[in-house]
Amino acid sequence: MPATNVLANLFVTLYNTESRRKGECIVLPTSKLAVEVLKTLEKEGYIGKFEHIDDKRGGKLKIQLLAKITKCGAITPRFKVKKTEYSTWEQNYLPSYERGMLLVTTNQGVMSHHDAANKGIGGFLIGYVY
Repeated sequence: MPATNVLANLFVTLYNTESRRKGECIVLPTSKLAVEVLKTLEKEGYIGKFEHIDDKRGGKLKIQLLAKITKCGAITPRFKVKKTEYSTWEQNYLPSYERGMLLVTTNQGVMSHHDAANKGIGGFLIGYVY
């Protein structure tokens, strides 16, 4: 079985399902990181509720969609970001200053770059959504 980039797969599935105007999608396989990313997306209002279904084969994520995602994607390689560099990366990945968010994994878990900047912490960029 090829090694799948679970995160890239998650973002591609979300994006494709959103563009087809469907109400929910199933993503497999899963990972702890994918669940953390979904919690952040849910908190920021990009997706509705999601549930983790343990099928003893890597798990499934069932995600409610709210038609709020225009574009999203994983960022590879995972660039290290200092707390002062978020605006530079925003210009690279986001359409405008007030729209969208970068997903950052920090020592305090996965969060939006807005939260990370407010807390004054850096981390690794793992994805973007708007």
